[in-house]
Amino acid sequence: MPHLHRRACNLCEAICGLQVEVDAGRIVSIKGDPDDPHSRGFICPKALALKDLQEDPDRIRQPMRRTPDGWEPVGWDEALDEAGRAIAAIQKRHGMDALGIYWGNPPTHNHGLVLTMNPVFDALRTRNRYSAASVDQLPQYLVSRLMFGNQLMFPVPDLDHTQFWLILGGNPLASNGSVGSGPDMRSRLKAIQARGGAVVVVDPRRTETAQLASQHLAIRPGGDVWLLLALLQVITSEQLAHPARVLEWSRGLDQVAALVATCTPESVVDATGLDAESIRQLARDFAAAPSAVAYGRLGVCQTPNATLSHWLINLLNLLTGNTDRVGGAMFTTPAFDITGLAKLFAGGGHYARWKSRVRGLPEFSDELPAATLADEMLTPGVGQIKAMLLVAGNPVLSTPNGARLDTAMQQLDYCVAVDFYINESTRHANLILPPVTTWERGNFEAAVNAVQVRNVARYSQAALDAPADSRQDWQILTGLLARVEQHRDAMGWLVGRLRHGVSRVLTPDRLLDIALRLGPHGAWRRAGARLSLGKLRSAQRNLDLGPLQPSLPQALYTADKKVDAVPALMREELVRLLATRGAQTDAAAGLVLIGRRHVRTNNSWMHNYTRLVKGPSGCTLLMHPVDADQRQVFHGDMVSLRSRTGAITVELAVSEDMRPGVVSLPHGWGHDKPGTRLRVARDYAGASVNDVTDELLVDRLSGNAAVNGVVVDVLPMP
Repeated sequence: MPHLHRRACNLCEAICGLQVEVDAGRIVSIKGDPDDPHSRGFICPKALALKDLQEDPDRIRQPMRRTPDGWEPVGWDEALDEAGRAIAAIQKRHGMDALGIYWGNPPTHNHGLVLTMNPVFDALRTRNRYSAASVDQLPQYLVSRLMFGNQLMFPVPDLDHTQFWLILGGNPLASNGSVGSGPDMRSRLKAIQARGGAVVVVDPRRTETAQLASQHLAIRPGGDVWLLLALLQVITSEQLAHPARVLEWSRGLDQVAALVATCTPESVVDATGLDAESIRQLARDFAAAPSAVAYGRLGVCQTPNATLSHWLINLLNLLTGNTDRVGGAMFTTPAFDITGLAKLFAGGGHYARWKSRVRGLPEFSDELPAATLADEMLTPGVGQIKAMLLVAGNPVLSTPNGARLDTAMQQLDYCVAVDFYINESTRHANLILPPVTTWERGNFEAAVNAVQVRNVARYSQAALDAPADSRQDWQILTGLLARVEQHRDAMGWLVGRLRHGVSRVLTPDRLLDIALRLGPHGAWRRAGARLSLGKLRSAQRNLDLGPLQPSLPQALYTADKKVDAVPALMREELVRLLATRGAQTDAAAGLVLIGRRHVRTNNSWMHNYTRLVKGPSGCTLLMHPVDADQRQVFHGDMVSLRSRTGAITVELAVSEDMRPGVVSLPHGWGHDKPGTRLRVARDYAGASVNDVTDELLVDRLSGNAAVNGVVVDVLPMP
């Protein structure tokens, strides 16, 4: 008999509710759950592909060892012992930093990994730790740490109540929102306009969101920092600020007017590509709105001044009185208090305690920027990476100058991957250790609930039985660590055995239950609203914990419970930027490259499912007709896209949605490398944009990859 399961899709931050029909151990159908209070029946095409993931013949279901004759299966104990022995030997021979670690985005949607990864990585005792965060959102972490005292205290747009949403470099109709997430963004945007509000999109491309918006401003890539400075200059010079309600719990706002005084709209026309009057009117409209919120995402994060830009976004919300205000930039109260845990175990985030060995890029919360990962593999000396641990990541396709990283990974002494695909990065592994799928384990969104546009909580129970002798991700990592420690020395053998025993008792579910009970909606904080893992299990759907509520200054993690509106690091960086403004590179005569997101894909790992990649190519280079005419290239042509780092061949799509002088190519493609086992993806291979992005271009303060605004050229194929 078919059985109906209610759970959530964990492929993006929207975490839409699902109704999943299972019969005889197989998924029969996947539908949106109309009873889910958060998503109300909405799902995007990606959710349907979860069935394909479960049934994909290319998915690895047992540990695999690479041999000269190809991949061969191996038992779990043998695989873990081999990996532990190899890592321990390499660290003994070359030092602890000889091990590099990289993890991708999927761990964010897996409470087992959220609660396990950092303790395991700490115990591996290497400074060479990297993740996808330094490709897409490290500047937001840093700004939150400096202004609010905690790297995970993200301001979230209160979309369900705002009257003015200013979106810089974000495309929530394709992403379902990110660091401000919610299902069915189309309806939410239309609701803002239906209640008399406005949505303004600032982006070099007329994105899906821009097409629905009240106004679209086609800015030059990287011009966001100058636009924001000009908006603040208008607001302060015309006395449009409304900071009274935030003055008691903020400091430094009195410095802003002097800092931005020279950044008039007229002075930033060249840098932004926008006319002065449009900038001035935007500032006035934002300040005059009954409620408003400025929000920036990847298009801002992936630029050379990303940290400055995100600081200025927060400053714009503060100065206009829209921080911690209904309809403005607010803070969640998630059931799992991940910000409190970050403060307890990591001090709310650390910055620049050390720098990378080769390029001197700063550490942030024990992590180095991924843009320098290949440097650390290729440059000899003490601390050179000799072995890698990959956890649900594909850095060859996801990080800048992926071709160079691909070459670097070929010379590693050892590599082990926790993944269920042989992809462009894991093909270099000596061992691949596959976890069970999301259907075969329970899940709670411990991290993502902290950036939702409404407070919700749910526990998704496993819909399918896990295969015999399988492992969850956290079990693989704790088992691997135990083996590494056992092979270090005699004391390590004892520590490893003890640690492994503790992990079997304090499982992620037990830790989650404790955290829920101690959290803001738990038994120890609010009588009558007792939340526990048992309650979530029995609910079998999202529990609606209410809209975002004003929470400052109590929620702040700064020592004086005040927002640091002008951190010293930001002030110094702004002074530096303004002093060099005359020397800013003018790429108007050439082309610059930006990325883009499509609703049917999520980074590199969802291209092996036919239902998501069939139809017109998802990997095309968008170019304005004027630029195409100048280069004598035409819609549908295969063209050569070139930069300092390399060249790729890609299909051209001519579109007036692009700003002249700007071309756009999505990331995550390029599935034509030998040795992978992704048969569908190979048929729709596309080209990897990260073969032409530049690892030397980073945000100055955080080291985040600056893959938007790379100077390129487009040439017809001979």
